[in-house]
Amino acid sequence: MPGARAARPGEDVSAGHHLVEVHDHLRDELERLRELVVQVAGGTLTASAARSHIATMTLRQNNWSLGAHCAAYCRFVTLHHTTEDQQLFPQLRRFDPRLAPVLDRLSEEHLVIHDVLERVDRALVAFVADPEGTAELRGAVDLLAEALLSHLSYEEDELVAPLGRFMGGG
Repeated sequence: MPGARAARPGEDVSAGHHLVEVHDHLRDELERLRELVVQVAGGTLTASAARSHIATMTLRQNNWSLGAHCAAYCRFVTLHHTTEDQQLFPQLRRFDPRLAPVLDRLSEEHLVIHDVLERVDRALVAFVADPEGTAELRGAVDLLAEALLSHLSYEEDELVAPLGRFMGGG
């Protein structure tokens, strides 16, 4: 693992822990979203009941529909990745050039995930036009889950300790 190592005693690992907390939130919301899509697709949950569940989720808009939640989730993931690519990664690259292969891979994965998010968006448009056609939406959300969960794990494995060094000044 280029650049990665365990934190030293007394090293500031709070930035790495914050990254994991943000990722855990993304994982939790993704799992809840997947569950709702499966239930609506399977006919075990009505649109009204799905709205009630979505109302309790933290990533939401005023329109409590499945489509609005999916769209909000996709925007949040895109914002998170854009912030990493434009702000965090260039700083980490300057701080520790050995991280370049990791940061390059993560940036490339951001592009792949962006394409998957666009597929989710297209599936949402199809779902709004024909609520009976949930297979495409389920497939798109499942693909998003696969790509995103793998990406988040790799990012944590590679960046938690370097973030601690970077934020701790060492």
